[in-house]
Amino acid sequence: MTQDPATSNAITLWSAGRSAASDGPAENLPDVTVIIVSYNTRELTLACLDTLLTRGGDVTCEVIVYDNASQDGSAEAIAAAFPQVTLIASKENLGFAKANNIVADMAAAPFLLLLNPDTETYEKAIENLLAFSRAHPEAGIVGGRTYYPDGSLNPSSCWNRITPLSQLFRALNIDSIFPNSPFFNYEAIGGWQRDSVRAVDIVVGCFLMMPKALWDELGGFDLKYFMYGEEADLCHRARKLGYQPMITPEANIMHLVGASSSGRAEKVVLVAKARATLIRDHWARIGVPLGLSLLWLWAFLRFAGSALRNKIKKSSASTPGTWAMVWQHRKDWLKGY
Repeated sequence: MTQDPATSNAITLWSAGRSAASDGPAENLPDVTVIIVSYNTRELTLACLDTLLTRGGDVTCEVIVYDNASQDGSAEAIAAAFPQVTLIASKENLGFAKANNIVADMAAAPFLLLLNPDTETYEKAIENLLAFSRAHPEAGIVGGRTYYPDGSLNPSSCWNRITPLSQLFRALNIDSIFPNSPFFNYEAIGGWQRDSVRAVDIVVGCFLMMPKALWDELGGFDLKYFMYGEEADLCHRARKLGYQPMITPEANIMHLVGASSSGRAEKVVLVAKARATLIRDHWARIGVPLGLSLLWLWAFLRFAGSALRNKIKKSSASTPGTWAMVWQHRKDWLKGY
């Protein structure tokens, strides 16, 4: 999807006490508080803020960036390029969940938008997502459609929950063999192009909007989830209150995915740990051993497969590969958070 700068539609930026565009009183609150948590993504975060402010649409936003002790000069660059944005430069990396909770407590708006720093906003994305959220209070949590930089669909803006069958298909790699099957690739909602309004189990935190009142009722993110799984847990808890998260194709962003992760093995381990935690937290107790066993099987089959390939190729790599590292850490991630 390409963007035409000529159709640029800037948001109105709000700061504590008054709008950046007027001398109105403090009671003129913003429509949305946008929360961006950054970590060593300086250039990406600058692009994120630029596209957010110039393309967000007809909406008043309070924008708060929480920098998680980046070592690449992110905080200094953000402060210099966007002095009108509220910046919190943390001296330690508190993780995605805690940083969002801290900023949400400060939020002035009735709606919160969680936005990843490795995103770029398309025309009227914030305006359209806010309109959708207001029109569907039964959803509670809403999201939009995401694209890769080349304009192709990035389907990871939403997911379905983990089930025993989906975990089995994932362990046996059947979901990858049939990626467009909504049955075999259930969690990724295979075959759906995110081109229609639809109820989903999980809206991903890269582009997630919800009323602040619901966030407060849920208590925000569960801090046990340091990275990955926190939005799934949030959506599960919202569903238990009777809400049904939804996706709209009218709100679009570009999302790189994983820009803050230092390596593939690290990310796989963290995702596995999150999945183990979600199974423990949201499956019936009787099914938890089965879920964890299937998670073990998923890692073992990939480790065994990679070891076999290396043996056939007679590889003598001095450092372990991704799946060897994941397998080595299995006791840790099987325990979950």
